[in-house]
Amino acid sequence: MGVPLAFPPGTAADAASGRPPAIPPGTPALVELQGITKAFPGVLANDAVDLTVKPGEIHALLGENGAGKSTLMNILTGIYQPDAGTIILDGYARALPSPQAAIRAGIGMVHQHFKLVPAFTVAENIHLGWSRTPWRASAAALEARTRALAERFNLAVRPDAVVGDLSAGEQQRVEILRVLARDARLLILDEPTAVLTPAEARELFAALRAFRASGNAVIFISHKLDEVVAIADRISVLRGGRKVATRPAAGADERGLASLMVGHDITLRKARPRAAGTPVSAAPVLELDRVCARDDRGLMALRDVTLALHGGEILGIAGVAGNGQRELSQVVTGMRQVTQGAVRIDGRPVARTDAAAFAAAGIGHIPEDRLRSGLAPDLSVADNAVLRDYARPPVGKGGLFRPWAAARLARTLAAESAVAVPDFGMPVRNLSGGNQQRLVARREIRIAERVLVAAYPSRGLDVGAIDTLLSYLAELRDRGRAVLLFSEELEEILELADRVAVLFEGRIMGVMPAAAADVETLGLMMGGRGAHA
Repeated sequence: MGVPLAFPPGTAADAASGRPPAIPPGTPALVELQGITKAFPGVLANDAVDLTVKPGEIHALLGENGAGKSTLMNILTGIYQPDAGTIILDGYARALPSPQAAIRAGIGMVHQHFKLVPAFTVAENIHLGWSRTPWRASAAALEARTRALAERFNLAVRPDAVVGDLSAGEQQRVEILRVLARDARLLILDEPTAVLTPAEARELFAALRAFRASGNAVIFISHKLDEVVAIADRISVLRGGRKVATRPAAGADERGLASLMVGHDITLRKARPRAAGTPVSAAPVLELDRVCARDDRGLMALRDVTLALHGGEILGIAGVAGNGQRELSQVVTGMRQVTQGAVRIDGRPVARTDAAAFAAAGIGHIPEDRLRSGLAPDLSVADNAVLRDYARPPVGKGGLFRPWAAARLARTLAAESAVAVPDFGMPVRNLSGGNQQRLVARREIRIAERVLVAAYPSRGLDVGAIDTLLSYLAELRDRGRAVLLFSEELEEILELADRVAVLFEGRIMGVMPAAAADVETLGLMMGGRGAHA
């Protein structure tokens, strides 16, 4: 984008009120995409897409999973090259042959899937590949610089923490800070609040408004329509690879936007009552008795957690991110050792921590981070679809792997999860994030003969896919299975769960029937300010 244009500086009032800055008449668009087309084998991802982003605006980009949003942004950031079309920056046609060229042009993107080095610290990730990184700097100096950046952008991070030890929410904050530090004029955020708490999301929105008030622009990709209406100035909608609408956010409503995305009317929130005659098992199928566990840093993450989960019910776990949810989900799926207490399946103590043994006992797991914990990104779609079935008929029989059976099961799971796969031999990382999530969810529901542990299952899904997935969980409950649901969305928990437990600093603050719970009470418990049993 060359030399920054001279915009009137935004005021503090602009940032606080959400008003965009005054842009001089005749100022060219910051970015204009004209007729962008991109095809992959068997898929037309973008079909002659036009998109204009003005300086001083937050432009939301909506669409179902697979609608072409990520592909379009990958073109704008130099990861992909368009088959046809033109990219215009500040009024001049430009080629962006690489991500480095896009960064030099002032375009920065926070991807839905993290681009961090897990073995490096937060400070090292922030400074990696940055032209302003000192040639010679101690770890303490890099951490001090990172701490100053975090304070400047109001994003809490621990500079000395190893990224691989961080929760998904903490890693997302590092990603956002890394891009903001590089002075991007156009900031692209792909599902930025999917792993943020409501308080963290509010802080991010304040930072985005301040960013916009200086004449910069934001492309905001999200499936949370209430956030889109609250933060955006204009909204564009993609459907099936084509742009179907661009309209002001003022006056837009969630129902209308959802209808534009899917092409028909959709109910955003609806009650999912228990099916008549669905029993709740008298004995719990999964129990935790005064369980304690440490996190990856050796600190106590779970403290005397006691829970009982019965067949035929959904137990929702509410809490602010980082209060032990990750460790709890790992304990009940055999991925983390307990330091004290007991875990019981069908009344029998679990002798050893073994994820394979928990899966064999009929416990499915939709993990918090699908790419890191739920999929092997470089393996094929077919291989990932049958990961849990290599030793089970019909895929595995008599110690032999049966490829034809694996291929048939993969096609079945893809059809059941409404995932369009042009080539089952392609790496699963080539699927959109939402399609990856749906495939993992359907695979895990299949093996959940006793319990499904669902950690943020709707994260990154569009409104239609969320509705479908929540219906899956309700149907699983109505078949007598138990569901342990982790969610950052209190409305989602109250809509779906039969009981709600609140986790705060590794302790269960209380458990209550969902029918007796409300957002205010749960919010107090999530802050540790009131226990309710």
